[in-house]
Amino acid sequence: MISPDAVALDARFGRAPGVSFAEMFGGTVAVLEAAGGRVIVALQGAQVLSWTPHGQRQDVLWLSPSARLGTGKAVRGGIPICWPWFGPHPTDARKPAHGFVRTAPWQVVGSAASDVRARLVLRIDTSGIDDDLWSQRLGAEVEITVGETLTVSLTTDNLSAEPMALTQALHTYLLVGDIANVVVNGLDGRTYIDQRDGHARRVQTGAVMIASEVDRIYQDTPDSVIVSDPNLAREISVAKSGSQSTVVWNPWVEKARRLGDLGDEGHREMLCIETANAGDDVVTLAPRARHRIVTELSVRPV
Repeated sequence: MISPDAVALDARFGRAPGVSFAEMFGGTVAVLEAAGGRVIVALQGAQVLSWTPHGQRQDVLWLSPSARLGTGKAVRGGIPICWPWFGPHPTDARKPAHGFVRTAPWQVVGSAASDVRARLVLRIDTSGIDDDLWSQRLGAEVEITVGETLTVSLTTDNLSAEPMALTQALHTYLLVGDIANVVVNGLDGRTYIDQRDGHARRVQTGAVMIASEVDRIYQDTPDSVIVSDPNLAREISVAKSGSQSTVVWNPWVEKARRLGDLGDEGHREMLCIETANAGDDVVTLAPRARHRIVTELSVRPV
């Protein structure tokens, strides 16, 4: 049964058949339908949960089998928004990792649809956030567009009178057939921060392949990353702008067990390639300034 919230959103922002609202995963979601396929977006966290391109049997995004909205916890999978800091808070470990918007309700502020694409815009600001958590006034806007590709942008507005340091990520979980056979190209020769080894600095040689836990922040990476997946017979391109860092993450066996929401073999079926401002790539926003980070996913069969 559709909720009153979804009915009201449909009346104001529905653009049938391109944009509609429904109840899934225990919460309100937007469903975008266009030439590039079907996208499901949770209003909690402005989080893309699914993108299934037309002609693909498999989703491009991995989502936890225990994904549930409205529990007070972040949903693992899809494309979570890490903002206004990435990873642990830089000065206060008591604050939540990856910021505070992944569990927050976002407001729908715009939508559009045509025969070839559908678009949804969501917004949040920090005016209602406890000062102990975050004291500066910021606004964030997420725009999700599905056409032949899936594009997600995150725009930050510094609405305060003070400059601020911003780190963030579009924390994209890709669905793969078997992580042991996946090859990641586009990072050869780049320096990375190895978060598994005391933030040691190393240089990537050749393609990235995963055979153990990996948690790396690659620096100086404005170009696309290509994920080749022979098991699913496809290549996924992760293009971007507004970002000079790329996070590559797979928790492997032991950490996956500790996390508890990846399922028995979840680590074999997912790989995070994250468009980020992280590590050395810190954005300093002047008062009333704006910064936009964009990730664009595309898929081709191989």
